[in-house]
Amino acid sequence: MPDQNEQSLSLTAREIVKAYWAALFSRDPAKIRAAVTQDVEWLAPPANATAVALGVTHHMVGPDAIIKFILEDFRRLFSNGMEIDVISSTAEGNRVVIEQRQRATLAGGQDFDLVYVFIFETADGKVSRIREYMDTFGGHAIVFGAGETPRQIV
Repeated sequence: MPDQNEQSLSLTAREIVKAYWAALFSRDPAKIRAAVTQDVEWLAPPANATAVALGVTHHMVGPDAIIKFILEDFRRLFSNGMEIDVISSTAEGNRVVIEQRQRATLAGGQDFDLVYVFIFETADGKVSRIREYMDTFGGHAIVFGAGETPRQIV
C-alpha cells in the first residue's frame, strides 16, 4: 500500500490546485498548510486594490502569510465571502492556469466583480507558487471609487 507521500506525488497538478482551493474555502489552517509547500509564494500585482485597502503585502511567502491573509485580512474587505466562477482552466506539467470571475459585496457595501487569472506551480504534491493577475485599474475603481484616493480598510 503506497504511503501518503507516494499518493500525493501521483496527483496531477489540476488535482493539487483543486485541493488547494478546497483548503482555502475550508478556512482550516491545517488544511491550508497541508496544501502548500513550506516556501510557497503568492505574488499579486504591486499596489493592487486589495493589498492597498488592507495594508498588506502583494507578495506573501510561506504558509503562515497565506493563512493570515485568508483567515484575517481577506474578511476585512470581503466580509460576506466571495462567489467564484471558473471561466477556464488549463493544466500542463506542473502548472495550472485558471481564469475566474470573483464577485462579492465589499465591507463598504460596493458590488465587487472582477476577472482574475491565477498561474499555479506545483511541487511534491503541493502548491509551490501562485501568480495572480487582475485588472488593477478596475479593481481600484471598485474598491476606492472612480477618482478617489486609495485608503486602507481598518
